[in-house]
Amino acid sequence: MTTSDTSPRDTGDIRDAQDTRDAATAHAWAALGGDPALLERVTYRPVSGGLPARLPVAELARATVGVCSLAAAELGARRSGGAVPAVRVDEGAVATAFISERHLRIDGRKPTNFAPLSGFWRAADGWVRTHANYPHHRARLLTALGLPDDGEPDELAAALAARPARAIQETVYAAGGLAVAVAEPGESEIPLGALPLIESRRVGDASPRRLGEAPLPASGVRVLDLTRVIAGPVATRTLALLGADVLRIDSPRLPEDPDAHADTGFGKRSAALDLAAPEDRRTFEALLADADVVVTGYRPGALDHFGLAPDTLLERHPGLVVAQLCAWGWSGPWAGRRGFDSLVQAATGIAAIEAKGDGDGPPGALPAQALDHGTGYLLAAAVLRALTERHDAGGGRHLRLSLAGTASWLTHGVASAQVDGPAHDPAPWLTETASDLGTLHHARAPIATPAGPLDWARPSGRLGADTPRWL
Repeated sequence: MTTSDTSPRDTGDIRDAQDTRDAATAHAWAALGGDPALLERVTYRPVSGGLPARLPVAELARATVGVCSLAAAELGARRSGGAVPAVRVDEGAVATAFISERHLRIDGRKPTNFAPLSGFWRAADGWVRTHANYPHHRARLLTALGLPDDGEPDELAAALAARPARAIQETVYAAGGLAVAVAEPGESEIPLGALPLIESRRVGDASPRRLGEAPLPASGVRVLDLTRVIAGPVATRTLALLGADVLRIDSPRLPEDPDAHADTGFGKRSAALDLAAPEDRRTFEALLADADVVVTGYRPGALDHFGLAPDTLLERHPGLVVAQLCAWGWSGPWAGRRGFDSLVQAATGIAAIEAKGDGDGPPGALPAQALDHGTGYLLAAAVLRALTERHDAGGGRHLRLSLAGTASWLTHGVASAQVDGPAHDPAPWLTETASDLGTLHHARAPIATPAGPLDWARPSGRLGADTPRWL
């Protein structure tokens, strides 16, 4: 059971609350295939008011960082031959990191996290949520609704108000855009109760890949990062923090928000390769041949035509760890759809639960893009556990997670509990780092290690600015 730095007035009530909160850690650790005896090695330093919500966001957040910290400690111990050390997660660090994109400043400039056409809008029979941060998604949204390329928010509002929410959802999806109908609790089209939190399978019988003693748990591990936006980059940012050589690969033909990369690019290098170009493909294949881990964040099947289907990768490269992330889960009618945290919140009933007021106003949102961040830490934890298992028993690993799976856990599997602690103050968990982008004011990493908080070995750099090679 975790311990508290406070002296509760009612010890029994606080103990019950802590047991409830630790149940989330135990559930996530079990989903990762971890030894339950190790759960006593992770404890928490509580705060109050860090991630206020109707749903148990704070409990989910601390559990995901807790199991990631524990998985890192386990891998480090395996490499050194010692016992798994204790780690203590500070919930203030967790709450700060879960809104890292909001804390980010680049030479004092505050990035814009949502574009004017992204948000909640009234439909004829309810609400819809749109996502139009990227230029191509904005253009497809406007085209689907018969609006001009320079359409303004008031024009979009009028067009949406005249249509039923589900009709908007399907029309925009058919045009390649992003809009979902806001679901009431229990009325989601997504089969939440059937979605697993983490899927893991061993593939093949490759010999164990022993990792020698090293200063950090993931030192010497080579990670190909084929992820975008928040969840996947949070996972690979975490692996880089723990010592991995993380090389992010982006297509020069697919735009990415440079501010998003400024937030999630810490510790990594970034290169641009067009996998449809023969020379770039040869470079990528050479990288792949020496990789330990491949992390992807695209829709199911989106990378298969490049030979990057998991079974193909594991057949060609025995012992590889292939970790996949998607929005809506890996089966069902929504599996192939594009999605983002805000859309998953809307389509799974979370936005309706978090609505403020008397129900006449717009839906609400979680205090953080918690599905993104939580899934990111779970994905990093899954990779760390896969490396431990490969070290012990060999074989490759195929891991799958989804934002919808994390939403299912939040709405159906995490219990709320109130444990008193000091009021959350993000200041101790914010710092400034000089970079090629300018001075970055940013959140520190929340991962706990026996030696204390870690800093990234390098700041975020410019997208695509690095040579595509391993260090």
